Amino acid sequence: MPPLLPICSLLPSPRAGLDWRALHAFRKSDRGGEFYFACLEYAHALWQRGFAARALLCLDRALGADLGGDEAVLRDHPLPYAAMAWIIANTPAGMFLGNPRVHFQHYADRMNEPRRAQRQCRAWACWALARAVRPDLPGDPKHRVVEPTLVEIDLALRAHGHPGEAERWAVELRNCSKGDSR
Repeated sequence: MPPLLPICSLLPSPRAGLDWRALHAFRKSDRGGEFYFACLEYAHALWQRGFAARALLCLDRALGADLGGDEAVLRDHPLPYAAMAWIIANTPAGMFLGNPRVHFQHYADRMNEPRRAQRQCRAWACWALARAVRPDLPGDPKHRVVEPTLVEIDLALRAHGHPGEAERWAVELRNCSKGDSR
């Protein structure tokens, strides 16, 4: 087992021994607040174990949880835009991260239901964060897609996201652009 990576203060502390069963338990049930928290917690466990790319995928799942925006879990653990940027910025050289820019580009362009518009604008928001944190990562030149502007992402989050979500994302984007990886 690889050494533990630093704690991400933006995610809940994972319980000892947490594994894939934390999310598997939700395969046929509600994907609301409990699922959201489980995704955040498991993402942190994956990160600490040295699985940066898998942690990002787990945060993708958290962003896809069926939440209305007023759940108690969101007060303590807001949507993980900051955690997404932190993991991208803090992944050690040589550890597999993949290319988050390409991942989010493909994810956004191939999004399916449920809540396609909401999940799609969140994927583009993460794409913008990945570009800000790691401007060295290339896009996929073979994937022909119209990349949205930051203004279009903001407007989509305002239309399809939770109240205040666009503002939270914009703050994180500004932090990334300043080089603040917390």
